[in-house]
Amino acid sequence: MLSLSPSIRIYLCQKPTDMRRGFDRLAEEARAYVGEDPLSGHLFVFRNRRENRLKVLYWDRNGYVVWYKRLESGRFRFPEVNGQGVSVLPPAAFQLLLGGVMKKSHRIS
Repeated sequence: MLSLSPSIRIYLCQKPTDMRRGFDRLAEEARAYVGEDPLSGHLFVFRNRRENRLKVLYWDRNGYVVWYKRLESGRFRFPEVNGQGVSVLPPAAFQLLLGGVMKKSHRIS
């Protein structure tokens, strides 16, 4: 289980992302699509089209870190959002998402 500071924001990119992308391409995606600075220390969460893989991009003082998780069965369910397709998830909800508990019906800002 991850321990996250309450000051860290977790941005979900609703648009499916190619999971072959590495650090730099994910950082570009964070800037262009999410509209935030990937060097901010916040988490940027991307998923593939089949919703069974996640990548999380994070800047850790002197370099990027990418966490990658693949589900053997089931899907990661991002909450529905209105507008630009980017949402901010509270740390507790992020834990639910990683654990596979989050349902499509959850709504967040």
